[in-house]
Amino acid sequence: MYDKIVLSVEQITEGESNLVPNLANTASILYHSLPNVNWAGFYLYDNTELVLGPFHGSPACIRIALGRGVCGTAAQKRTTIVVEDVHEFPGHIACDANSRSEVVVPLIHAGKLVGVLDVDSPLLGRFTQEDAEGLERVAALLMSRMPQ
Repeated sequence: MYDKIVLSVEQITEGESNLVPNLANTASILYHSLPNVNWAGFYLYDNTELVLGPFHGSPACIRIALGRGVCGTAAQKRTTIVVEDVHEFPGHIACDANSRSEVVVPLIHAGKLVGVLDVDSPLLGRFTQEDAEGLERVAALLMSRMPQ
């Protein structure tokens, strides 16, 4: 499944270095390709906090502090986090009460934090290591499209 997703993202972002349309199209691809997800999108780091970027799904929290919730923690630690039950995650931010599990991948370009890729599901334990690795491939591809 992730081979097809990565191929779609490769094709739609080829030759485009502007981050916003690449994130917007990728959010759409993820939302429509991954089963049992209710939110797929991005938060962008503004050198202070994470700010809502392109996404598909219900309205979301606009600002997230580094170290807060799953997104803020993944951004601060610069590591992918898979959460089986968001209600068990310390400091979880409930932007959508229907979300039960989550995977967040940091976006790093030239050693700097750009933001995070966030995917939520209404199902407990929806995300696996395979999802984490597939989404890391998507994130790496997106970061490779940015100017050096």
